[in-house]
Amino acid sequence: MTAKQDKVFKEHQAFFAFSDKQVGEGMKEHGLTSRERLCNMGSGMVCPKENADNLLKDLTKIYQDSIKQDIKENGINKIVRRELSNHECYYTGDCGACVEKLADYPINPDDIVKIFRNKNHLSITPATA
Repeated sequence: MTAKQDKVFKEHQAFFAFSDKQVGEGMKEHGLTSRERLCNMGSGMVCPKENADNLLKDLTKIYQDSIKQDIKENGINKIVRRELSNHECYYTGDCGACVEKLADYPINPDDIVKIFRNKNHLSITPATA
């Protein structure tokens, strides 16, 4: 986890728990007294109900900022090529997984297909693009 995420978790009294014992430990660490006030955020993340909306808002901002930073540091073409490789699109001949992965990026799916085709010199459209 990043330092920014750790700060947000602490601020909103969020913690991860996968057992009753871990819930108790998390509550104690954050000075919480009632399990009924807790909200299951999914994937083991727990926080007080009154903090849930702001926790999600702050985590979304961190995520959006990370996309901006990725674009600034790497550029769109490099990002697309990275994800095409990460999802083995050149091996499978299908760039759908890359399109899905980059759905939150300001990248047109047609541009992903163009970069994919250019690398592979394909003249056909991939099935999921």
